[in-house]
Amino acid sequence: MPQGVTIWLTGLSGAGKSTIAGQLRDELVARGRAVEILDGDEVREYLSADLGFSRADRDTNIARIAFVAKLLTRNGVIAITAAISPYAAAREAARATIGDFVEVYVRCPLDELARRDPKGLYARALRGEIAHFTGVNDPYEEPATPEVIVDSRGQTVAQSVAAILEHLQSAGYLGAAVAA
Repeated sequence: MPQGVTIWLTGLSGAGKSTIAGQLRDELVARGRAVEILDGDEVREYLSADLGFSRADRDTNIARIAFVAKLLTRNGVIAITAAISPYAAAREAARATIGDFVEVYVRCPLDELARRDPKGLYARALRGEIAHFTGVNDPYEEPATPEVIVDSRGQTVAQSVAAILEHLQSAGYLGAAVAA
């Protein structure tokens, strides 16, 4: 059975986590790997609809995602999470729960997120109309030592996916490298 791993994409709302997750999934499936995406919005709808946005509720949501990712990972699946996961301690707890864990920080500056935001959520949060909006009026703790950093303002999705694949290959999660 191939080795499973969880690729934990973290970053602010609109940074590109879901888009990167989808293209990464496609690349991994093309390589013959079993892959599942645990998207933060879908998990909120189906597994965490009972939770709000307090720190305790956000941590519980991340713990639920980590539990499902652990089950997938131990069964040889590549689990890709795409969730804001704003608190470093919750991400570290997820890492400890899962074991085979690659943290990817999808970095994008707030001004760029506000510029590209089609729903105007950042503008509303900056005006104080939305409470508990991560990165504006609720904290986001940037990863201190992620395995991969991608910058969605300066890189294309394909470049971001390539950087993640390169790390997975060098870490041994995709099998032996093929000599050119």
